[in-house]
Amino acid sequence: MTNHEYAFEMASSALRFGAGATREIGADLAELKVRHTLVFTDPNLRNLHPVLTVLESLESNKIPYSLFDTCRVEPSDESMQEAIRFANGREYDAVVAVGGGSVIDTAKVANLFACWPADFLDYVNQPIGKGLPVPGPVKPLFAIPTTAGTGSETTGVAIFDYKPLRAKTGIAHRRLKPYLGIVDPENTRTMPAAVAASSGLDVLCHAIESWTAIPFVERPRPERPILRPAYQGSNPISDLWSMEALRLTSQYIRRAFADTSDEEARSAMMLASSYAGIGFGNAGVHLPHGMSYPVAGLVRGFQAAGYDVDHPMVPHGISVILNAPAVFRFTSASSPERHLDAAFVLGADISNAKLDDAGKILADTLTGLISDLKLPDGLKGLGYSASDIPALVQGTLPQHRVTKLSPRPASADDLAALFEDAMTLK
Repeated sequence: MTNHEYAFEMASSALRFGAGATREIGADLAELKVRHTLVFTDPNLRNLHPVLTVLESLESNKIPYSLFDTCRVEPSDESMQEAIRFANGREYDAVVAVGGGSVIDTAKVANLFACWPADFLDYVNQPIGKGLPVPGPVKPLFAIPTTAGTGSETTGVAIFDYKPLRAKTGIAHRRLKPYLGIVDPENTRTMPAAVAASSGLDVLCHAIESWTAIPFVERPRPERPILRPAYQGSNPISDLWSMEALRLTSQYIRRAFADTSDEEARSAMMLASSYAGIGFGNAGVHLPHGMSYPVAGLVRGFQAAGYDVDHPMVPHGISVILNAPAVFRFTSASSPERHLDAAFVLGADISNAKLDDAGKILADTLTGLISDLKLPDGLKGLGYSASDIPALVQGTLPQHRVTKLSPRPASADDLAALFEDAMTLK
């Protein structure tokens, strides 16, 4: 009997979708007889419609709450520990996260450590942390996204910058997934066009990466079922969600960028984000995400349009998509049909395509979309140069949770070549 995997698991949050659904959060908590809830958000959202709607609903349903409104956009180990200290000092029955993936991920981590105290690196993914499984259930988390990108409302994954290594890492376990994701298109009305572009491209990469990830049967079988990872490789159920997410993104991302008041496009992109979250939350992502973490972690002076932050920052979707054309040229030989399928859904003419051209066709299609959304022309546009490649490679190598899902293994030399290729779009 081989030691290859023979099973996969599907885990996702319950989802509620609909314009105005945010107003129901107070009734949800009342049904659970919640006596006190923690509410997480970021300073930019504190006085905007999504948060005000949540607080009004809690108050009208007589749900006491404590508000943490200093979640960091693109959280760090330091900001996560600040949130943990906030949660540790309070008695609570539930958690409400209102914001983008940064807020939802912060709430997941704070809830975990308040329920199951440990050294900070104990639950963090190997090899940076110990990668210990979450020992038991956590308090119910209600996730209310205000961007259409991360899909964090569906997954048990939380990502942050680990400053000592200047690289991103995270915590991943099924028990971290929200109890309910409330996906309300009204909450993206204030999202700037640049944020719609970046977050939408994160959806796109989630979809393509999970679609092209190593098949689940090629992964090693865990010693015990509880050790089966959240990211398991491509599988028949994730494939359905990922491809539908890609179809919606292809159809609506340009519209969502061109006109932030386009309700149909905004609503479709929120659906796409959740669909992709279900797909990649079980299949996983691979090299574009693995390479994105040092791109974000090593940033020096870049600040993207549309993000009101006081620190240099590469938005997650940008850090991922700028690596994607180079990666898919590299991985296409492993599954050219899947790479062509993705290109076709994105609008490429593949009627006369040869399998050997699959990577180039998909890469060219992505490059055209990046240009349409007015993003930087490769990593050089973020301030990187060839002299940064060794550090970018070193920041990617520890990202085993995702890099091991690449359908084509990438050595340090391969990664260096990929970063060189990604410096400018072709």
